[in-house]
Amino acid sequence: MAEIDLSRPILDRNEELAAGNRALFAEAGVFVLDLMASPGAGKTSTILATIAALRDRYRIAVIEGDIASRVDAEKISAHGIPAVQINTGGACHLESDMIRRAVDALPLDELDLVIIENVGNLVCPTEFDLGEHAKVMILSVPEGHDKPYKYPGIFQIAEAVVLNKVDTMPVFDFDEAEFRTVVGKLNARAPIFPISATKGDGVDAWAEWLAGRVDAVKRA
Repeated sequence: MAEIDLSRPILDRNEELAAGNRALFAEAGVFVLDLMASPGAGKTSTILATIAALRDRYRIAVIEGDIASRVDAEKISAHGIPAVQINTGGACHLESDMIRRAVDALPLDELDLVIIENVGNLVCPTEFDLGEHAKVMILSVPEGHDKPYKYPGIFQIAEAVVLNKVDTMPVFDFDEAEFRTVVGKLNARAPIFPISATKGDGVDAWAEWLAGRVDAVKRA
């Protein structure tokens, strides 16, 4: 029986466009972060906390990916940060051509850091290179410490893991030690940053890690 794999041409085309994005970001000297998480993990609140920590040091913009609505982009814009909304119309992830069109709406040469909020999903975003410098994933405490068993791929490709909503730890059966052990086995190089984006706990350590990556690109 003949079998045709249609995913490879799609991914090949995406990677070709991602290379173009990467060259564009390098030319502008801007660091680009792809932030991935499930719906409700706190992506937008983490972005807002990161902006609050770093806006005096860097010029920041945000690309918001969502299936529908402008809710998150409007939250970002309300804080005086340039934001571009991408509505995928049903697609569960962002792709390189979407990022290129969004970037065209930003003053890239006037920026140091672009944060991409990917569509809420723990599976699809792992397959698509956007031309970013780093992929970081957020897991929130209410989702449970067993997610690395169920969705290992996103933990394996992440350069860092943000564990959000740690202020809710006392009311959920979340085993942080087991979580750290499993993530360490999947991806020993990824640091884990426990934070509460809404209360500010742990945000400084996460922001300093990100600042180090931004500075490295600016020095290159």
